[in-house]
Amino acid sequence: MSDPLANIALSAIRVFETAARLGSFTRAAQELGMTQAAVSWHVKALEKRLDQPLFRRLPREVALTPAGERLARAATEAMGALRSAIGDITDSGTGVLSITVLQTFAALWLAPRLGAFQIDHPEIAVRLDSAQRLADLMREEFDVGIRVSDKGEWPGLESIFLFPATQTVLVTPQVLAALGPHPRPEDLLKVDCVGSDPEWNGWYAKAGVVRLSAEAGGRPRIAADTQVLEVATAMSNGAAAIGSPVMFGADIAAGRLSQPFEIYIGEGGGYWLAYPQDRRRTRKIAAFREWLLDQVQADPAAQRQLARRAAASKV
Repeated sequence: MSDPLANIALSAIRVFETAARLGSFTRAAQELGMTQAAVSWHVKALEKRLDQPLFRRLPREVALTPAGERLARAATEAMGALRSAIGDITDSGTGVLSITVLQTFAALWLAPRLGAFQIDHPEIAVRLDSAQRLADLMREEFDVGIRVSDKGEWPGLESIFLFPATQTVLVTPQVLAALGPHPRPEDLLKVDCVGSDPEWNGWYAKAGVVRLSAEAGGRPRIAADTQVLEVATAMSNGAAAIGSPVMFGADIAAGRLSQPFEIYIGEGGGYWLAYPQDRRRTRKIAAFREWLLDQVQADPAAQRQLARRAAASKV
């Protein structure tokens, strides 16, 4: 029986995988350091060898055919395995660790601690990407990602739970004073709030508080697309916001914020470290994984939320 890989060059598979991953011959050419014409030639040669089209040529991009999608999945896995094997052989533990991470996590939790990682591992440079989009760790040039999920399950990725993504009401000292010595959830109806209606409605529902109408007190007047902006706005304007007690643990410990209630939303979600399964032994990933778990262990706010979740699971 003839080998179906006979006469198919590895270079053609590499070019095809890059074009499939990027959805563009032009971007593939830029990544591979060749001309667009060379990329097109390799793809056409592969299509001729397989006797079927792998891409639909569109005006500004290319799209995979069903056959192309099937081959792309296999090519991505194969190229990933090759990169991993070569990396294991040649990896000296040096280079750049590329991390895709949520904006709030990056700004409030990870970035303040990264100096310690670089002191421990001066041979590893770090590049943070906090774009809002969800990066594809199997196809893009990232080593690890930090994501929010209920179960932490993604095809081809290994994931490790870090701590819960629960959120609760956080208030400034001015608001805490206005709430009085024995605050009740309904007292928040009298103060300024920052955030979205769905978030606040969810928290009020957990607290057993019913607002009589959309115009009732406590209606948030400002909303943003990240916790960082909403809580910063609340701190600047003496208001209440909803945020993670772990992300803002330093502000709570310093008295810049207070958490007046043990009432949480987002109980099912959590922050996860994720990376391709076939790269788990890469030295820079292993070093970052070990360091990150040590940081979680050393964070009192994270440990408190982990203990809450463990206690709740036993009830």
